[in-house]
Amino acid sequence: MSRRLLAIVGVLLFLSGGASAEMPSPEAMNTARKLVVTLKIADQYRAVLPQLLLKLRPVVAQDRPEIERDYDMMTAPGAEIYAPFFTAMVEQIAAVYAASFTLDELRQIEAFYAQPAGQKFLAQSDALAQASAQIGQDVSQKAADELKRRLIEALRQKGHKL
Repeated sequence: MSRRLLAIVGVLLFLSGGASAEMPSPEAMNTARKLVVTLKIADQYRAVLPQLLLKLRPVVAQDRPEIERDYDMMTAPGAEIYAPFFTAMVEQIAAVYAASFTLDELRQIEAFYAQPAGQKFLAQSDALAQASAQIGQDVSQKAADELKRRLIEALRQKGHKL
């Protein structure tokens, strides 16, 4: 699962904890569903299906070739097996977005991500997040090294042997 998908799911879970019990309007839900499609969250989730089925295969088939064959035939059209979960996931994510943003905000967010710049941002967000995290780690390490050096120097000036 991509880091971006994990981050999105984490944010959605966090937001859902603070979401009000009030149901979003049908218009807000429709706009939120459109945003989920534009953000390609559903596509990312759908891409996880083959990985999930591969992980389940040895657990279910238990190294028995006759079960493996039937398992492969049953899971080949994975969409039928996965469809109810996929639909529920899209609805739940849309509900979290609809509860977290006003209808106008949803429209603005969707409009941005529907544009070429928004799509480019989505396409590059994993690489940007990784590069940003690396920069943060590098800068933190340099800051820690410098802070350690300065503290040791100050302690030595006070007569401590380090």
